[in-house]
Parts: sequence; structure tokens; C-alpha cells
Amino acid sequence: MKNKPGKYSTREVRRTSVVVCSGLLIACLAVSVSGCNEQSVSLTANHGSGGSNPLDTRAFEILRDGLADSEALVRVHAIEAVVTTRRVRLMPAVQRLLEDPSMPVRFAAAVAVGDLEYSIARTSVSRALRDPDHNVVVAASYAMGKLGDVEYYEVVRKALSSGNQTVRANAAFLLGRIGDTRAVELLKQVQRDKSSGDKVRFQALEARAELGDMTVLPKLWAVVYSGYADDKIMGVRAMGALGGAKARDILITKLDDDILEVRLAAAEQLGGLRDRTGQPEVLDVFEKDLRAGLENGALERVNVLTALAIGRICTPALRKYLPELMKDKSKSVRIAAAKAVFMCAAR
Repeated sequence: MKNKPGKYSTREVRRTSVVVCSGLLIACLAVSVSGCNEQSVSLTANHGSGGSNPLDTRAFEILRDGLADSEALVRVHAIEAVVTTRRVRLMPAVQRLLEDPSMPVRFAAAVAVGDLEYSIARTSVSRALRDPDHNVVVAASYAMGKLGDVEYYEVVRKALSSGNQTVRANAAFLLGRIGDTRAVELLKQVQRDKSSGDKVRFQALEARAELGDMTVLPKLWAVVYSGYADDKIMGVRAMGALGGAKARDILITKLDDDILEVRLAAAEQLGGLRDRTGQPEVLDVFEKDLRAGLENGALERVNVLTALAIGRICTPALRKYLPELMKDKSKSVRIAAAKAVFMCAAR
């Protein structure tokens, strides 16, 4: 039934990390595979507060602490939140993470420098071009391109033919972020390539959606109606990236999905399209106590997705729940809630 959490099915256990990462998809997957116990670099700078009210200040502290956390996945989440909310005051800390022991963290930090065009980090990114892991080299090349040295984008394009599936998927992810529609044909080719694994094909599909290629709609429709919850959520996010009336209509149908996590992801993506149709689905989490009885992993997924949806919809009826989520025992939930606070403030 719709008002009860459905059974969350995954194609493979490690892909469940997708649910708690709203961006940097492949980086999150890599953390899941490689482990999250590396020690982070020290953050010694005094970054100050995040705003003039206590909620903003607490949100800033959560992101700052996340960047210094001992778990790699938490650091990745914090970096992504810094980028999405454009907390430039935290970018010196992100810049230091270009030398983090964890490859996914270095990857995420390089992408962040590029996304925010943080030119102060140019020298650090130049060093990252010599990183021993090719994933980081590709991310650093993306950052250099964003900083004006567009010839480095060729490194990203060439990485689509790498023999390493994660490198290929990350290259597809970054081509979508670059925004050059001429990459669509390259992405189609990598999807047709029989040597491309599932994660490469999906990331190429999502990148095409980011680039506004409406011909992906039928394929995304199939993913959104997959039998696996994590596939559905990835498809819903790609549909949100694609946008447009048809994508919006499909997202609205997913507000009736049996799986609570899918409904919340659809509400978030609709919010990103300035459509608040999904607000009742998010309110149900609190008003109908849909989290009751959930085990820890499922509870964390639901709370993260709830916070992210609030950050996109941003109505007073939903914002009042953010202080509660910012006190959650899960670091990932607190980061998602802090991100929502800043997203709502920006609107």
C-alpha cells in the first residue's frame, strides 16, 4: 500500500549507497566498494559561521565537521553539499581534501573545485593531474577545463574508452557536467559498446539527460519502472535532470510508487523543477509516522531522501522538520538536512 514503506529491492547490495548521495554518483559507489575508514586530513582553519541565525550556523558547522570526518563516505557527502549550496567559505577545506588518502574523496574534491570554478585551488588541481589514480586525473582535468584550460576536457573525453569501468563511468558523469552537447554522440557510442558495464551505460544515459538529449526519455522511462528500487531512484534523478513537461508527468506518476524511497526521490526531483506536487508525500513521513519500525539502513535512506526533498520543495510546512533532522544520529542525514537549510535560504 502506498502509505506504508515498500520492500526496498536492489540489484546488488553495494548500490544502495546511491540513495544517500544526491550527486557524485560513481564517487559514492567507489567509497562503498573500497571502505570508509581512512583518516581525513586535518582541518585547522577557522571558517566562521554559516549565517546570521542559529539554524544557518548549525548547518555550516555540520558541513565543516563532515569535511573533517573519519569516514570517507561522509567526507564525499559533505563535499557534494558544499558544492550544491555554494558554501565557498568551506572551499579551503575542500581544497585540502585533494590530498586525502581516499580516492573518492580526492575525486569529489577535484569536481568541487571545477563546479565552483575555485581558481585559488589551481595549483593544487595541477598536482592532482599526476595522481596515481586515473579517476582523480580525469576529475582534475575536468576542474582545469572549468578554470579556463578547456584543452583538458580532451582527457575526460578520452577516458570514455578506458579499460577501467569506473573511469569510464566517471568520464561519462563529467561529460554531462561540462555541458557540451557535442558529447551526446560519444555517450551514445559508449552505451552501444558491448564492453561497457551497467554502471557505464547508466551514467552515459544520465549524462545525456543532463545535456538535454530528449531522445533518452524512452530508456529513462524503462529505468524508472524497473523492478529494482535503486534503479528506479537513479532513473527518477536522471528524469529530473532531463526536465520538461514529459519528464515531469512521469515523475508525478512515481509519487504513487509502492516504495517510499522512490516517492521521496520523485518529490525531490519535482521540487527541483519548481513543482511542489510531492509535498504531501514528504509530509506523510512525519504525519503518518512512515518511519516506524524501519531498520537502521532503511531509516537512514528515508531520512536522507526526506531532507533532500525538503530542500527542493522548501515550504514552511516542511522546513519546520529540518531542525529535527539536523539532530539525527546519522551523519549523512545531518549533512542532507544542513544542505536543505542552505537550499531553502537561497530560495
